[in-house]
Amino acid sequence: MTIALRALPLILLSAAVAAGATYQVGPGKPYANLQAVAGLLNPGDIVEVDGNATYAGGVIFERPGTAAQPITIRGIRINGNRPILSGSTNTVTFATPDPDLPLEAASHYIFEGFELTAGTFRCLYHQADDLTVRDVLVHDCPAHGILGADQGSGSLLLERVEVHHCGAGTSQHQIYVATDEVHHPGSVFRMRHCYLHDSNGGNNVKSRAERNEIFYNWIEGALYHELELIGPDPGGAPAGWTEALAREDSDVVGNVLWKRNTAFITRIGGDGTGQSNGRYRFVNNTILAGTSAVFRVFDGIQSVEMHNNVFCRADGTALNVIRTVEAAWTDGEQIAGSNNWVRSGSTNIPAAWTGTLTGTSPGFTDLATNDLTPAAGSPLLNAADPSPATPAAFPFTAPLFPPAFQPPKHAVEAAPAPRAFDCDLDIGALERPATPAVVSGLRWTGPSAMAWNAVAGAASYDVVKGDLPLLRSSGSFAVSILSCLENNGADTAAVDPAVPAPGGGFYYLVRAAGGTYDCSCPSQVGPRDADIQASPLDCP
Repeated sequence: MTIALRALPLILLSAAVAAGATYQVGPGKPYANLQAVAGLLNPGDIVEVDGNATYAGGVIFERPGTAAQPITIRGIRINGNRPILSGSTNTVTFATPDPDLPLEAASHYIFEGFELTAGTFRCLYHQADDLTVRDVLVHDCPAHGILGADQGSGSLLLERVEVHHCGAGTSQHQIYVATDEVHHPGSVFRMRHCYLHDSNGGNNVKSRAERNEIFYNWIEGALYHELELIGPDPGGAPAGWTEALAREDSDVVGNVLWKRNTAFITRIGGDGTGQSNGRYRFVNNTILAGTSAVFRVFDGIQSVEMHNNVFCRADGTALNVIRTVEAAWTDGEQIAGSNNWVRSGSTNIPAAWTGTLTGTSPGFTDLATNDLTPAAGSPLLNAADPSPATPAAFPFTAPLFPPAFQPPKHAVEAAPAPRAFDCDLDIGALERPATPAVVSGLRWTGPSAMAWNAVAGAASYDVVKGDLPLLRSSGSFAVSILSCLENNGADTAAVDPAVPAPGGGFYYLVRAAGGTYDCSCPSQVGPRDADIQASPLDCP
């Protein structure tokens, strides 16, 4: 991969922003618990809570941050342990006391590094706007794990969150969110890099949000649906809401959805109370179904498209792809899709799909150990649609493609794992790494700093720097290499403070130890490695 660097004059003007206060909470610290600081917080403040300790639940945040200066509530691991908030009706609440006064609410918060448990109704209650919940474990909550309010709730991001052993029956869920389309129009529920498993009841994820972006998660083991993406509840919506106010759309990309019992994987449209009349998109997911249909289309829906997904069952038998008898299509049945892999003999495969692949096995690496990466020889390899088209009559707004990350492999990971690079995308949520290893994602992170995506198992990296005009004129890496910028570097970053002369430019290529400078893409003109190794300035 090459990068041309151009020097541009840049003037930055910024208004001074006052630094917030830092509050320390824990045994022997100025504040014993979060209740003691919740009423003191202002925009930009940071609260640090010591881990390896348990604190009483019932924390309510009501004071607002701002988009520019969010309030951060941060758990500090001690001996590897997060702080635990335990108990009360609601273990922690981000509240809007009066939904008609949305500026007087606990909006613009970052809540990270905690363990929540034993809230008798909700372990986390979301009733505000622009809340980020990151690196949080929610478990053993006898009713709802995370619940959003019908009124007062705006955008919510869940990132690297694990939820298990929450929910009850069919009406209390591990995650159940909504957004207030009157007071917070255009809000989005984003969920990425999360791990949901071992539900005690209900759905793993139920959302009534105006837009859902469900990216790169591992979701399994719900009693009911793994995903239920529907419309607002008319009985709970605020005054001024009507079904015509907004259409609820959902983009579901790069997830593992695994049904461990006989229920449906997902329900879209409605649930008998609120319907979305929305557009749905499922791309590059790996789906292991039960005996019920993968897609349960219910009540008002406009369209659904599915591309590059794997549909199979863990026992290797055929499945039922879609159930539409309960659907109320707004414009007649609108189903589209391309390049999905389906177990042969399966029923209700949409006739409108194109490029459908069938077979007896998707060729996972090791289903028994939950490794759903395509194995060598898998029919999923390089078989995805490289540019899935959204239906012209019902286009999906701002679709995510291509998938940039892989879901956590049966556990929340310390950092999101980039999807392995391959010029030809595999079907499903996981990509088989190229052999030899190829570095991807080379990018500038500052005026003189660059970074790239890590390669699994790589111990070090080499970076070569070259003269871009000379490469163009000579067509030779051997002639144009200027230096080995980094040899056997241990991280995924490098720095080059040099600036090219006017009209000039530099290029940079990175390889992992034991890997290649090639990208193996059709756009590459000839192999690179031998040419680069012919230069006396190549990395040894």
